[in-house]
Amino acid sequence: MASSSDVHVRLCGQEIIKYDLEIKALIQDIRDCPGPQSALMELNSLVKQKFNKLQLRIQDLEQMAREQDRETDRLAIQAETESQRRQMLSNQTGWRKANLCCKLAIDNMEKDELLCEAESPSARQRKVTKESLVETSSNITESLMSVSRMMAEQVKQSEDSISTLATSSRTVQETNEEFKAMRGTIHLGRKLILKYNRRELTDKLLIFLALALFLATVLYILKKRLFPFI
Repeated sequence: MASSSDVHVRLCGQEIIKYDLEIKALIQDIRDCPGPQSALMELNSLVKQKFNKLQLRIQDLEQMAREQDRETDRLAIQAETESQRRQMLSNQTGWRKANLCCKLAIDNMEKDELLCEAESPSARQRKVTKESLVETSSNITESLMSVSRMMAEQVKQSEDSISTLATSSRTVQETNEEFKAMRGTIHLGRKLILKYNRRELTDKLLIFLALALFLATVLYILKKRLFPFI
């Protein structure tokens, strides 16, 4: 029967997979987004929310790994955590590329519209649109910078986790070596105990024989002294 800890780990893993799939779907929506900029911003807002939830669940999984009693379980969950971190970094890279592609497509589309309306009297409206584009570009640039910082942080955490895994592996190996040394010592001790037991039995037998010989000698002397005629 699965323990409560195993159930929590399994549920956390399922939520991580769910968020990963949702992020991938949103990234595909961004690639296919025909505009306008407000639609792209809305999609980016949803992706940020999913990334935040995903990161929290990965941190929960990492915490569960630290709380494991068995070394094998802890290493397995840590390996799964690292795999999910790498997948999240890959999604963040895909998100950035999708934003760049979508932004380029929207810019080209809006440029074509501006060229078609070059003789239109709505110049003021186009100016407002340009200002909106500049603001949106600034927002996207800020979002990409935030993603870059997040990726750098995740890379550092991954390096720390890999270092921890390496230390844990060395500890397990050293413990195995100590167990082997202890096994050899116990085996040697058992041989010595058996040897001492055999020697004790031999000593008891020799003492018994010596005592019997002594008693026989005493009886013989007494016989000669008391009953010389026999």
